[in-house]
Amino acid sequence: MDVQNVDLTISAVEAKQYPNTRFPEIAFVGRSNVGKSSLTNVLINRKGYARTSSQPGKTQTLNFYNIEDKLFFVDVPGYGYAKTSKANREKWGKMIEKYLTEREQLRGVITLVDGRHAPTNDDVSMHEWLKYYGIEILTVATKMDKIAKGKWNKQESLIRKTLNLDANEKLISFSALTKQGKTEIWQWIEGRMHQ
Repeated sequence: MDVQNVDLTISAVEAKQYPNTRFPEIAFVGRSNVGKSSLTNVLINRKGYARTSSQPGKTQTLNFYNIEDKLFFVDVPGYGYAKTSKANREKWGKMIEKYLTEREQLRGVITLVDGRHAPTNDDVSMHEWLKYYGIEILTVATKMDKIAKGKWNKQESLIRKTLNLDANEKLISFSALTKQGKTEIWQWIEGRMHQ
């Protein structure tokens, strides 16, 4: 999709604030600082529109980005960052869980892992949890420009093995710098929009 118009509609802290539209929604999940904002900015052809926070774990709301009045990108708070209180983490956890399992407009989840390393236990848990609920998942390995191209296959195999991805589960290598993977990610999103 060629994106011209984007609008941050709401940063929601509870379900009653979610946009009251029938637009399909694609959620983005991943550890703090994995590159969700960078990926979003590349997909919507903007620089710095989705804010990258210098403090990991800062996003504490579900941010709904209206894309061309056709769909919403939903930025989910990063997980696996301990500097917030346990009570806070539990509160977000419940909000996120409710959104991901009950939101009718949700068409799929793009889960981001840092392509330079093996997925963490949190990454594995999130993937298993999404699969358990039968949610459509696209796994994106970010920051791939930081790895020599010759090592990509090895890294992709490590990610697939650690996350226990089936042969039919997609893994896309992405670089915000070179925009590698952008077209494939959009193809996946567009395939979900008309379900």
